[in-house]
Amino acid sequence: MSPRISVIIVNYNAGMELARCVQSVAESGSDLEIIVVDNNSQDKSIQQLGACCHGENTLRILHNKKNLGFAVACNQGSLAATGEFLLYLNPDCIVEPTTMLTLLQCLENDPLVGMAGGLILNHDGSEQRGCRRAIPTPWKSLVNSFGLKRLARLNRKFFSDFRLDREPLPDTPVQVDAISGACMLVSRKAFTDVGPMDEGYFLHCEDLDWCMQFGQRGWQIMFVPQARLFHSKGSCSASRPIFVEWSKHKGMVRFYKKFFADNYPWPMLWLVWLGIWLRFGLFLAKHFLQRLFGRGQKGD
Repeated sequence: MSPRISVIIVNYNAGMELARCVQSVAESGSDLEIIVVDNNSQDKSIQQLGACCHGENTLRILHNKKNLGFAVACNQGSLAATGEFLLYLNPDCIVEPTTMLTLLQCLENDPLVGMAGGLILNHDGSEQRGCRRAIPTPWKSLVNSFGLKRLARLNRKFFSDFRLDREPLPDTPVQVDAISGACMLVSRKAFTDVGPMDEGYFLHCEDLDWCMQFGQRGWQIMFVPQARLFHSKGSCSASRPIFVEWSKHKGMVRFYKKFFADNYPWPMLWLVWLGIWLRFGLFLAKHFLQRLFGRGQKGD
């Protein structure tokens, strides 16, 4: 008999975070399977997982011989999954006991809902950025980048950006354009209709792309504030910060080319792409200055 939920976790050097994540999932219910897709981790996260979850018969581990990226690994887990619902969860997340059931109820209550995400919290209890968001159209991206939201008193709709974490937290589930790939519960029916993630993204923006595709196919995406989880953002990417930022910014360019190249004037798109790479350049400058300054301090 197939499990109700297949939990798909992509791991890359998550350390003990992975074992804690799997334990929190396993304690949430029995009608599930857990599939960990390891992207050739070089730390001891898989060994630590085996030691902590020895005898956990719902756990399967798929081993890749190299890091194939997040989207590819998610799709591998999807192919191996047998559940009626698919939960994509980052390895540095800790779910509360009722999180998965609350998300599941949201999808079961309305057949038009194809995807649901919970309230992702930082460890200080604050809402994490990207947990719920509007689609970052070229115009909304410019509003965000240049701080034009301060002009919202003139026209709230025109000068709104894509960040919703600055808005009051709703009391009930609400429909949104996009949620975070750190926690996505997807129905099998919607997955079959939309298809797998775009493997042209290596890391970052594949979740936003997928949300865009769900919306285009007529599926609703829900943000469920009662489904809480904690996320240690960036713990898996700390060892390769430049590569991660490069992949993120490259993914952003791919996203805008894919969905907006035919609908927006080229000057606006070029301005957005220029902003993306300027942002990456600022990151590089800050990164190397911090390393240089840090080395200088150590030498004093």
